[in-house]
Amino acid sequence: MKVIFHEDFYQVYTGDPAAAAGRMESIVKAVEAHVTWVQAKPATRQDLAAVHTEAHIQAVIDQGLFDIAALAAGGAIQAAQIGMSEPCFGLICPPGHHASAASCWGFCFFNNMAVALTALRRQQLIETACVLDIDLHFGDGTVNILGKRPWVDVINFEDHNRNRYLEDVVEALDACQADIIGISAGFDNHVDDWGGLLRTSDYEEIGRMVRSTAKQRNSGCFAILEGGYNHDVLGQNALALIKGMESQ
Repeated sequence: MKVIFHEDFYQVYTGDPAAAAGRMESIVKAVEAHVTWVQAKPATRQDLAAVHTEAHIQAVIDQGLFDIAALAAGGAIQAAQIGMSEPCFGLICPPGHHASAASCWGFCFFNNMAVALTALRRQQLIETACVLDIDLHFGDGTVNILGKRPWVDVINFEDHNRNRYLEDVVEALDACQADIIGISAGFDNHVDDWGGLLRTSDYEEIGRMVRSTAKQRNSGCFAILEGGYNHDVLGQNALALIKGMESQ
């Protein structure tokens, strides 16, 4: 599978857990023998302005975080574009699902998923989209930006019972009729991470289900990194999702 990445994502750009030293390295080490690397390119101001206010963009600039945040958003666009023809994973950082049009929090600055899907829509590559957010935390920024747009469904999974959680994923995918499925791939709900719920094998199953649904619907699919903070298991969880999405 093609994985979008850039060595700049190794930067410790803030004191947040999402930028912690060794986090991205732990994923690269786990997946590098299984993937084809594609270098990330930054999103343009036009791409970002289609989702975020100019005041918010300037605020990110003022924090000295524009370059790394724009690079992550651009990587998400590339993952979505490639995902139209083959599954793709955006190994990007900072994450994005807590970023709204005019504000952000939770280690996020630009909403990578919203920027990516809006770019595909503007390029007339899609008419409809579905976002499956499997991060531990509710993707409030994605909902704030995309939740009221009729062409996209945003689904957050918050069940605290593992079996019901996976059943919820099945139900959501059964109802998905979109041109592309985007996974906001947070791994912080793993049994050995903050959420303590899902197993590594569950991420492979989720990837497999998304891939199967996309094939049945003749749709695209891609994933982009959100949360996940236990470096001891993060790489294996990302690899599991990738393997599931590669399944035929």
